[in-house]
Amino acid sequence: MRERLVLAFVALAVGIIALYGIPRAYIVADLIQTSEERRVVRLADFLAVLMAEREAEGAVTEEFLEPLLTTGERIAYIGADGEQVQAGAEAQADDITATAEVEGGGTVEFGRSNDVISARVQEAVMPVVVLGVGLMIVSAVAGVLLARRLSKPFTQLATRAADLGDGSLELEPVDLRIPEARAIDQALRSSATTLEQRIRREHEFAANASHQLRTPITALRLELEDLSLWPETPPSVREQLDHALREIDRLSDAISELLQLARGGTPGSDAWLPLAPMLDQAGDRWRPDSVTRRRAIRVDTSQVGSVNAPAPTSQILDVLVHNALQHGRGDVTVTAARANGYVTVSVADQGPRPSGNAIFQRAPGKSTGGGEGIGLALCAELAEALGGHLLLDSSPTTRFSLILPPQPAAGA
Repeated sequence: MRERLVLAFVALAVGIIALYGIPRAYIVADLIQTSEERRVVRLADFLAVLMAEREAEGAVTEEFLEPLLTTGERIAYIGADGEQVQAGAEAQADDITATAEVEGGGTVEFGRSNDVISARVQEAVMPVVVLGVGLMIVSAVAGVLLARRLSKPFTQLATRAADLGDGSLELEPVDLRIPEARAIDQALRSSATTLEQRIRREHEFAANASHQLRTPITALRLELEDLSLWPETPPSVREQLDHALREIDRLSDAISELLQLARGGTPGSDAWLPLAPMLDQAGDRWRPDSVTRRRAIRVDTSQVGSVNAPAPTSQILDVLVHNALQHGRGDVTVTAARANGYVTVSVADQGPRPSGNAIFQRAPGKSTGGGEGIGLALCAELAEALGGHLLLDSSPTTRFSLILPPQPAAGA
């Protein structure tokens, strides 16, 4: 912006100088040319009278003519008897000349060199050129100063907008003298206030939801745990109760991780668990549902026997396997492989691949009844928070690939 303002001021100054200076230079040159032509004619008439008086007293000689001349002038006198006397500079084709008849016979020709006239034109035009150059320098300096003054508020606004993007929502009012800058600053502060209120409401909602969910979950867990300790409880029921307690614990952990993700943190980034048991457990959890649907879940952990993964990976696997059972076709295959230091977990089914990658985006009106819902979008965000990626492969059938980062070294 600053460079554009400077160029605009300089261009405006150059335009004004050109509109004034060029016609002025032509007018001055024309006036000088006309003045010199008239002067040459007057001097020729004067010399004709002077030659007539000189003829009455004596002969016209070169010595007589020399004192009458200045630089660049010449006189050629032809007497009545045809005798020619010449003094001054050599005649040039572009000289200004005038001829006058001498009383008593003869002619006198007076000439003035065009170089002398050009020098006078340059002397008359030079002040206009100097004035133009001075005005351009002044306009450039004024343009720089004014550009700094005009661009400073917008530079401040750019800094405030960057601070707003970095999460600093408390913008103090600043003194801006430009009305447009004041309007932009007011809009930024209003947007910051609105964002702060929305973020606070979202955090309060997440905290309230977490509290409201944990209370009944804790009560339910205590009841189930108490029920599993009854002597009258059969072993088969006790086994199911233990499984339900583990699932309740997973649900509580999932709520904690989602709450941490909503607050901008990285949930479970410090907890690493063996990946192979994690895959097997995900398959076991969803196998009853797959049997009901008359489909199979196959898990292959042969290539990741000693690999660890972030604990929230289990939440992503649950969504991917459930999505494959809910919207896919055929058997569900869960595999994992290592490559270039990363681990890729693939969840695939035999259904056709969804078109595009819009399934990873949160869109108004999305529901699990009519599409993939927000589960995949949440999984993609969670994978990014863990330092990985969730991708939809380009294979003809549906295949999701979860790329997980390597476990950091101890003490890193």
